[in-house]
Amino acid sequence: MSKQKTLMGELRAAGVGELRERLRSARDELLRLRFQQTSRQLTSPARLRQVRKDIARILAVLSQHEAKE
Repeated sequence: MSKQKTLMGELRAAGVGELRERLRSARDELLRLRFQQTSRQLTSPARLRQVRKDIARILAVLSQHEAKE
């Protein structure tokens, strides 16, 4: 099973509170990565894309959870 599928499984099993915490954490990481990119200290540019996609996945699952309620 790919990392993507396992992450989605974890996200679907998580509660709304945990999803919001993961979302806040991912957004903080994205902000730090953007600062590193601006100051040319970013060591892994691919990480920016990965974090953006993780944020999108979290938002998708969060909206699914909220639609059920």
